Amino acid sequence: MTPPRILLLGADGQVGWELRRALLPLGDLLPCTRAQADLSDPDALRMLLEREQPDVLVNAAAYTAVDKAESEPEAAQRINAQAPSVLAEYAAAHGAWLVHYSTDYVFDGSKSTPYAETDAPNPLSAYGRSKLAGERAIATSGCRHLILRTSWVYAARGANFAKTMLRLAAEREQLRVIADQFGAPTSAELIADVTALLLHRLRTDAALAATASGVYHLTAQGSTSWHGYAQFVLERAQARGMPLRCAPEHVQAITTADYPLPAPRPANSRLDCTKLQTTFDLHLPPWPTQVQRLIDELPL
Repeated sequence: MTPPRILLLGADGQVGWELRRALLPLGDLLPCTRAQADLSDPDALRMLLEREQPDVLVNAAAYTAVDKAESEPEAAQRINAQAPSVLAEYAAAHGAWLVHYSTDYVFDGSKSTPYAETDAPNPLSAYGRSKLAGERAIATSGCRHLILRTSWVYAARGANFAKTMLRLAAEREQLRVIADQFGAPTSAELIADVTALLLHRLRTDAALAATASGVYHLTAQGSTSWHGYAQFVLERAQARGMPLRCAPEHVQAITTADYPLPAPRPANSRLDCTKLQTTFDLHLPPWPTQVQRLIDELPL
């Protein structure tokens, strides 16, 4: 069996960086950074696809500036909706698989239990609307696809909530963190490893590949609030001996209303991952074990 040509877009992002490692054993990997593949230019993207002729497209590139998107929704739409449409167009024409990452922000957060793939999306923000438009463009193209919705992504590399909390806790004696939004902190490492596993299964199981195309939720298991997440990060950092001015018990719980931002966030970002675990026969780990790994990897 000839190894597939795998085009990875967004190879310099948090998830993309981990995918460079995870996808390497699966075939001929072609990683493209933001500078090498401009997702805001559809014609340039089409030229790249026709030149490289990938068998698998993995799109880890996205417009992720959630608040900035409120003032420049067109830019978010170009990268999060129009670019995936171009990728899907190529995948449909060439019989390629497209893996695309989406977000909990396609939901409004009003549900009291975790969201399933069958729940109706209702994004609150320009960012969420752009991501939903990308999902729909892929689904209507007819291409073979995996749309993986995730949430609260972090990694040892790049900027994210956990690392911001550690930086601020080293500078301040008290922090104020939102306690009425709930989700599952999910590591880029987990997302990348699961992606590689799914692609391997699709390549080696024809019956599965014939029926698996669709939307799946992919997060670590369990849930917490941003406040609980911050406290856990500081507790584990403190136990490891990191120099902190703010102790975990000095993280003050506040409401969303206390910390207004341009883009509204869903209060409930919990995603039900039963479909993914059942379809691909895998087990997703609890979020604290993954965050502990992050703390262990960071320099003291």
